[in-house]
Amino acid sequence: MSARAGAAALWAGICAVLVSGVFPAAAAEHASASPPDGLQQAIEQTVADGFPGVVAYARRGERESRRAAGLADTVSGERARPEQRFRIASNTKSFVSTVLLQLEGEGRLSLDDSVEKWLPGAVQGNGNAGSAITIRQLLNHTSGIYDPTTEPAFFAPYLERHEWGYVYTPREVIARAVRHQPLFAPGDGWAYSNTNYLLAGLVIEAVTRHSASSEIQRRILAPLGLKDTSFPLTDPGIHGPHLHGYDLTGRDVTRFSPSYDWTAGAMISTVDDLAHFHRALFSGKLLRPAQQRELLTTVQFPEAPAYGLGVQHMDVPCGSEPDTKPVSVWETDGGGPGFTSVSLTTADSERQLVLAANVYDLGQDLKGEPPVPRSKGLMKAQTATLCD
Repeated sequence: MSARAGAAALWAGICAVLVSGVFPAAAAEHASASPPDGLQQAIEQTVADGFPGVVAYARRGERESRRAAGLADTVSGERARPEQRFRIASNTKSFVSTVLLQLEGEGRLSLDDSVEKWLPGAVQGNGNAGSAITIRQLLNHTSGIYDPTTEPAFFAPYLERHEWGYVYTPREVIARAVRHQPLFAPGDGWAYSNTNYLLAGLVIEAVTRHSASSEIQRRILAPLGLKDTSFPLTDPGIHGPHLHGYDLTGRDVTRFSPSYDWTAGAMISTVDDLAHFHRALFSGKLLRPAQQRELLTTVQFPEAPAYGLGVQHMDVPCGSEPDTKPVSVWETDGGGPGFTSVSLTTADSERQLVLAANVYDLGQDLKGEPPVPRSKGLMKAQTATLCD
């Protein structure tokens, strides 16, 4: 999900934690006709509750709608529009897991290969052993490897010195991770760690001898025509029409080096492109049947989320009546400097909601404080789109 916290915590936290809104509401901009009943009102409420701007894509069957409310830029007054780009943060992980699953389907690797096989010496010392960690354990966060992006000191170049273009290399982040003992023995628990997906990116490069970003482009973005999705490596800017991202004080943090997040969360996209990708993924169009089953096989640990390989299963409540059944969905989300987003696809792939908002306060998150305003509008958007 984010630069640091787990996918299971992000969206639940956004919908449940109360923070006073700090941005004025703005009138909604209508981007398409006939949205699900209540969706427009839901995103308008989200803006009124403190998010500067919200953009959304909704689909029921073949009926698509796009909606926006609020501001893309609080200084210029530019309105939010559904086609605007934003940092998708840990939604990136489902792109990465898809590439590795495709490689397995081609017989070029096994998810049960050790990290050491493909990345000799990358994970060793202080109780860490790449020979004991599999690629599968990277993708489902059961490796036990430490995540240094949970430390405030890691983000000092950005948040304290305001060096927004500061570059971390993936190998540097991994080296910081293995200075710590593992959280548990591989396979003995579940803990969200961005280090897992940095290692997964390096495995892609070791297997293909191409950059991870070029493999994502060749295998996913180009075939699906995702022209508004990109994978910056060090460029701190967002190019083309985009939302500006803010912290809870209203500071613009749109410019922020994506280098530290790389294959854990550096990609930029739109609600349409993300919806198109996940529709293809969850309907089985990108993976062979055996790999599709692996994608959707979730971990089984007490108090762990139903996390598969870069994706998570969850139930969306559809009402308080005893006989009202929740809707089963596959979910990815992302929260990082300035941006919060979620993508929800029903288990039958017939309905989708992709929603992005332009606030996420990394500094507050690192202190253990809520990084976003709370709004019941977010839950209302889910039920309006996914429930009958």
